[in-house]
Amino acid sequence: MKAFTTLTGLAAPIDRANIDTDAIIPKQFLKSIKRSGFGPYLFDEWRYKDHGEPGMDCTNRPLNEDFVLNQPRYKGAQIMLARENFGCGSSREHAPWAIEDFGFRVIIAPSFADIFFGNCYKNGMLPIVASHAMVDKLFNECEANMGYSLSVDLPSQTVTLPSGETFGFEINATSKHNLLNGLDEIGLTLMHADAIKKFETKHQATQPWLFT
Repeated sequence: MKAFTTLTGLAAPIDRANIDTDAIIPKQFLKSIKRSGFGPYLFDEWRYKDHGEPGMDCTNRPLNEDFVLNQPRYKGAQIMLARENFGCGSSREHAPWAIEDFGFRVIIAPSFADIFFGNCYKNGMLPIVASHAMVDKLFNECEANMGYSLSVDLPSQTVTLPSGETFGFEINATSKHNLLNGLDEIGLTLMHADAIKKFETKHQATQPWLFT
């Protein structure tokens, strides 16, 4: 998992409340568990005018030009602005996989679905809960100003607007540590690789019949 410390990046506004995981990555794309390659299918039913299927070459698919992520001004955005209850619906981890694979590292919203919120941390993304007033301000400024960028500092737990105004956000100590160090569950387990190896060696010596 990629570590996260600070990021200054272009923001893109997804101005809909209660966006569920089937909208983020439709069910037909859940056959793969490779954790990569889902970016082209992010918000598939909103981004394209045709029906998407796994393995399709998206480079020549007809685009919905009205959808925000198809607008040239938001190309390369790394910070998503969202509305309340983002990531609701089924608990598919493919949703944060698709968002991260598309290029987003931060999502700012008034609230998130609990399982989606936790899955973001597990996949190297930072979900930030901000007040409704601040989210409204970010949406208004982003839509009014081309190239609207925000600076996110995880060590200090702050977000800085182009005007210099800052606001803080909460994150639990464990999630912060893991993001700063790029540690998912596998990474955390591998930190104890020597102890695990010693246990397995001892286990095999004391109970060899289990290994025959």
